Amino acid sequence: MAAALAHIRAHVRRTPVKRSSALDAVSGARLYFKCENLQETGSFKLRGATHAVLGLDRAVAARGVAAHSSGNHALALAHAARHRGIPCTVVMPRDAAAPKRVGVARLGARIVSCAPGQAARESALHAVLERSGAAEIHPHDHPGVIAGQGTAALELFRQVPGGLDAVVVPVGGGGLLAGTVLAARLHGGLRVFGAEPLAVDDAARSLRRNRRQPPPQGESVADGLLTGLGAAAWEILRSGTEAILTVEEAQILAAMRLVRVHLGMGVEPSAAVALAAVLAHRPVFHGLRVGVILTGGNVDPARWGGILLPSTGLEDVP
Repeated sequence: MAAALAHIRAHVRRTPVKRSSALDAVSGARLYFKCENLQETGSFKLRGATHAVLGLDRAVAARGVAAHSSGNHALALAHAARHRGIPCTVVMPRDAAAPKRVGVARLGARIVSCAPGQAARESALHAVLERSGAAEIHPHDHPGVIAGQGTAALELFRQVPGGLDAVVVPVGGGGLLAGTVLAARLHGGLRVFGAEPLAVDDAARSLRRNRRQPPPQGESVADGLLTGLGAAAWEILRSGTEAILTVEEAQILAAMRLVRVHLGMGVEPSAAVALAAVLAHRPVFHGLRVGVILTGGNVDPARWGGILLPSTGLEDVP
């Protein structure tokens, strides 16, 4: 993990850690927010994509890279490929957010549109890989991606004087949570928690049953988490995650607003899930020093502008 951080340090931002006395008071804990929403492409995904792309040997890299993604991984991979000077193709569903499609195109990647749904994505990507010979950089189940994502937590641990007792991260495909587990192994005694919408709680059910469950069938405002656990990520996180805490949709939206009001930043619903979990499960974290990874800030104003409007005062924290 330390090697991964050294590998990408010159290519990603060392994002800041922010604090809020108001959120400390309401949570009963001391919260340290790792602001990956301020990463260059707007999310932690840049870490994993950069580490994976830099790890390709020259001959493989020359054929380019490809992946399917509805947003943040697409942006990250396009950025990493552009930096290395290699071709990049991204399969994106037709209903992907327009700002993310525009961002991917501006970074020079070729976009292949497909119908919504995992099956359509995978079929379109398979055709791309067959034609181009490009290397697939999976959004969350690639060893280089997992190690790269874990550098966010490792950096956080080093930024907090006196250390942390626990860290909470959102979980969808599990790459960030698996990487965080790897980073936590370098800091003995640190408790690792995942956070997930109750409507798509396959990761929580997987941990309870000690068996990876099928991809979620429900819907959530946290659209970045609507994917099943990857096999490689699962094998790592299953042994190092204390619990995966679930939250309701209203709690996610409330957490988005609280981040805007008390930290002065807009974050995606998927990023707000971690804070929502801390507030929904206060007794778990009472009196602890807790790291919260804010995973992304690529918010579609057309959808979430009302929540992220400037505050007219300090709203009450629920």
